[in-house]
Amino acid sequence: MERVITAERCGICEEEKERGIHILHMFICEACERAIVQTEPEQTEYDRFVEKLRDINKPRLYS
Repeated sequence: MERVITAERCGICEEEKERGIHILHMFICEACERAIVQTEPEQTEYDRFVEKLRDINKPRLYS
């Protein structure tokens, strides 16, 4: 049986990736997941991650 791999758009970097996790309505690729976990609150990228992660609670609009 052939395995079909589909890419999804990461909610953080907004790139199409094949591997990652789903948190509520958001897909987060492995690279962004690693970056989020390793980022300290004092780093400038921390605020960008917080802003992007606020979208987790926003329901998707399917039309």
